[in-house]
Amino acid sequence: MIRAAIVGLGRWGQNLVASVQGKSGAIRFVAGATRTPERSRAFVLATPHSLHAGQIIAAARAGKHVFAEKPFALSLRDAEAAVRACAENELTLAIGYNWRFQPALQEIKRMLGDGGQLGKLLHIEGNFCGPSAYRFEREHWRQSREEGPAGGMTGRGVHLVDAMICLAGRIDSVYAQSSRAVRDFGLDDTTSMLFRFESGATGYLGTVIATAETRRLQVFGANGWAETGDVEHLNTWRLEVCTIDRENPHLHRRPQIMTFPETSTERAELEHFAHAAMARRALATADGDEVHGVAVLEAILGSAQDGTRVRVA
Repeated sequence: MIRAAIVGLGRWGQNLVASVQGKSGAIRFVAGATRTPERSRAFVLATPHSLHAGQIIAAARAGKHVFAEKPFALSLRDAEAAVRACAENELTLAIGYNWRFQPALQEIKRMLGDGGQLGKLLHIEGNFCGPSAYRFEREHWRQSREEGPAGGMTGRGVHLVDAMICLAGRIDSVYAQSSRAVRDFGLDDTTSMLFRFESGATGYLGTVIATAETRRLQVFGANGWAETGDVEHLNTWRLEVCTIDRENPHLHRRPQIMTFPETSTERAELEHFAHAAMARRALATADGDEVHGVAVLEAILGSAQDGTRVRVA
């Protein structure tokens, strides 16, 4: 059993605690801290974005395994330093990308590839939108452009970037545009990106934080497409799959609907972290997807600022 402390007891921190408390045989929370993150020695970090890397390093120096909420870090240099601190102390570091534990996403991954139902991946796209711009007033940290560069990309879009990396592999280059049109303060409210993957596949991502909630991921393969997502993201998503008939490509098929047993993705990710920590097994590593995701974020920020396509470091 991992006995965890949590730093940051806002809405999302409370969600993390509730997902496992009294329900898990692998992890339970025994302490919490709020408003004083600089004095914390933590297992779980659900604090403002810019604090994550420094807090991970401080926790690693105190001999603590760390689960940190996304985004992992706002710069590649900080992400690499945090991973290095955990590796040097032989500690487990995990990042809260709970979409990877959605059964629908795992099923899409099984369907891709030359022998899979969807075939070779050609294109992937998605949206993660909602009314975040209206939820927080001027003085809230979530309205700080330093905490949320490129608007909804930082708090929301990183989930989809990680899901795309999981399904399509590493991203080679990005083109991004970002702007604010609704309020006279705070984050950009409309941000969109085009990706080219090292595999040759392409991608699109949109994050609008001045509209209604939606979460959508759609994958297009040489044999068909699959789509998942919902207005909610703390439930278990269904999956729509539509394939072509190679013998009769003029036939229009209706999508098939797949459902899955109810799963708590927060509990799944925390238990995954707990089992790895107990085994002293590395999760986030120097050459892993978590660090690559930060490199993609850094490229998105550079592209949105310069208006050019940027190669991912």
